Amino acid sequence: MSKKIIILGGNPETGVLVEVANSLGLYTIVIDPNPNAPAKKFAKETYDIDGFDIDGIVKVAKEKNVDGVLVGVADILVKPYKEVCERLGLPCYATNGTIEAFCSKDGYKRYCAEHDVQDIPGIYLKAGEPITKPKNVELPLMVKPVDSGGGVGMKICRNEEDYQETVKNVLKFSKKGIVLVEKYMDSSCDDMAVYYTFKDGVPHLSATYDRALTRIQGDSSPIGLATKYPSKLTKEFVRDVHPKLCELFKATNVQSGVLNLQFFVENGVFYSYDPGFRLQGEAPHIHLAHINGFDHRNMLLNFALTGKFGEDDFEERNDYMLRGKSASSVWILLNEGKIETLKGIEKIKAHKNVIFVVERFKQGDTVKPEWVGTERQVLYRIYTVSDNVEETNQTIEDIKEVLEVKNESGEDMIIEWTPLWNAEEYTHLYE
Repeated sequence: MSKKIIILGGNPETGVLVEVANSLGLYTIVIDPNPNAPAKKFAKETYDIDGFDIDGIVKVAKEKNVDGVLVGVADILVKPYKEVCERLGLPCYATNGTIEAFCSKDGYKRYCAEHDVQDIPGIYLKAGEPITKPKNVELPLMVKPVDSGGGVGMKICRNEEDYQETVKNVLKFSKKGIVLVEKYMDSSCDDMAVYYTFKDGVPHLSATYDRALTRIQGDSSPIGLATKYPSKLTKEFVRDVHPKLCELFKATNVQSGVLNLQFFVENGVFYSYDPGFRLQGEAPHIHLAHINGFDHRNMLLNFALTGKFGEDDFEERNDYMLRGKSASSVWILLNEGKIETLKGIEKIKAHKNVIFVVERFKQGDTVKPEWVGTERQVLYRIYTVSDNVEETNQTIEDIKEVLEVKNESGEDMIIEWTPLWNAEEYTHLYE
């Protein structure tokens, strides 16, 4: 008989996890308050229960006699995931320390300060308190809720009046009633991220990647256009930041799981922000499965059922330099409107360097105005693996040539294409 697993959260990225669970022969139960949550269409069974309703989730788990529980791609659900697992006596990869450190922006800042990891200078403001600005930091400022992700509720403020109004508005997006106000890191900074695997309490750096962002959408948070693996800053990161992070990790008592951390890099200084202690929307695991032969989705699903995370040969397979390959994900961002014409995706999927496509909209769907400036405006994430940076760039050009997305007026809906990567900036990685 199939083992039963509850998966918390229903966004499109979690849908891919549900499909993997199905392919492993598991009986999948998705819990999300939205009856039309995208991940639900892949599940064997679904419940319209809020992810914070611990009693409701535990009740379903007991009635259905489930064998495991796993959180999907949603930071805010890591804490309730731990509470549910504890009530049921099931394996859970989160600890009190990891929830404190990685599941809210304020907790992460505190851990960074304690372990000499540079974060972005800023302050917290609580609902009802006077609205002040961080000392020694000039406008523009980035205002964001401490407990939401995907660009939701985030805004850049360029003058005093706008700042006052924005703080009041952004507080509405925070369950805790707290916003974080930080120095705005502009387009002169490099933007990169790192991805860790924790096995038996040991942190392993599994991937590094550079991010290209769109900054043409007014004052909403910049959204990704593409990523490039490994990052051109890999050597500097491993030398300067990795040892400090390992000490920080030790303090959280982390044993198992995956963690993504983002950095702005300005004048050689790495400014850390936005931890994600779960599978990512960016999905580095797709590249790792293809190149290094281990799949974090399988590892997490197996852990939920057995408490064992990863095979014994994981360390030999893990290679953050991706065996000399150049990998990328290309994000297709859309303007608001109805998708009338959508052509080229089958040809893109057949491209020799395209290994996977995450599809979020189809022909006839509408991109709502309020989704623009958040990750909900993403049409596709297209994953490519090539032998070198030049070939990665050519693959991006090939995608650009065949993809056509138009609205009802026949206008192009794609907001902006990623700039190509500068191959010269990556040559030193292989010296």
